[in-house]
Amino acid sequence: MLDGLTSTLPTVTIRVLHLIKGLGPGGAEQLLVNQARATDADDLEFSVAYLVSWKNHLVEPLNQAGWQAHCLQSDRPWDLRWLLRFRRLVNREQIDVVHGHSPLVAAFARLVLRTVPRKRRPRSIYTEHNEWGRHNKWTRRLNRWTIKSEDHLIAVSDAVKQSMPAELSVEVLIHGIDVGAVAAQKVHRDSVRQELGITDDEVVIGIVANFRKEKAYDLLLDAAAQVVAQNPKVRFLSVGQGPLEVEIRAQHERLGLGDRFLILGYREDATRIMSAFDIFTLSSYHEGLPVALMEALALDLPVVATDVGGIATALADATAIVIAPGDSAALASSYVAMVEKHPIPPEPQPRFEASESARRLAELYAGAHP
Repeated sequence: MLDGLTSTLPTVTIRVLHLIKGLGPGGAEQLLVNQARATDADDLEFSVAYLVSWKNHLVEPLNQAGWQAHCLQSDRPWDLRWLLRFRRLVNREQIDVVHGHSPLVAAFARLVLRTVPRKRRPRSIYTEHNEWGRHNKWTRRLNRWTIKSEDHLIAVSDAVKQSMPAELSVEVLIHGIDVGAVAAQKVHRDSVRQELGITDDEVVIGIVANFRKEKAYDLLLDAAAQVVAQNPKVRFLSVGQGPLEVEIRAQHERLGLGDRFLILGYREDATRIMSAFDIFTLSSYHEGLPVALMEALALDLPVVATDVGGIATALADATAIVIAPGDSAALASSYVAMVEKHPIPPEPQPRFEASESARRLAELYAGAHP
């Protein structure tokens, strides 16, 4: 009887709007694509609003997954015309939940939501993807002033939670990747290496990170110059883009790295390119819990990374070397140590095997989506 009754009840659809600064190829942005591909719920309807019109790399993948992307047309969060567009969007689409992912954008959005009558005001969620120390002081102040109006707060790692004000109630939610889909990219190893002119007897140390100050590409390039001077069979590979590209390419040229450090720029097939890596690296000053790191574990790659954000915890049982940030010499010596620990095999094959515990950790990420 109950089954027959409930089957006649109308389904209530909850409309969720994710709000983010841009849809470029960053970690938080890629998480939205991952969630869009993994979500299959009849009672939830998702969409995304973003500000910066030219950061639209992931609009098409979101659309293909069934999420509509709305551009609020503002190159800067403090160009406040986007606030009116945001309010109109919330009202027009009858949004039930707003989920913010960018600190300054979320702070302004909270102020807008306060102007919506209580009966029609959406609930709000905020996910902090980075340690608060990364944000400038004005972003931190505005965030702290407005954040208590959020209905729920999420941090992507324990380290990120610890960086937030202690009085806040914050849930740590480890975000996820499609481990199976990433692991399947391993079949492309030989073809990618051939495309890039990498021989079987070369060791590839690779990074997937945008060209931003917090990623410390300057230290990585310095470390790479030290390594290739010792071992010409080591090759570095970078996938990413960003505001520091001109400076990074100039340093690359100044150091004379040439094809010993390939800068590929933005690639839609970043995980496919990662299949050619033998070692994954991050030289960052700040992180939350990088998507690329989880993908590296799913690809069975050992890791050399800095001890920032949730990295050390994620790599506790993995094949990895974790060092303090800001030291190019330590990076270089860690690369040399990892390469020497695992000599080049006589037959072309993946050079390293990640630990079983690292695989289990990657599998845990598979089902955890914000």
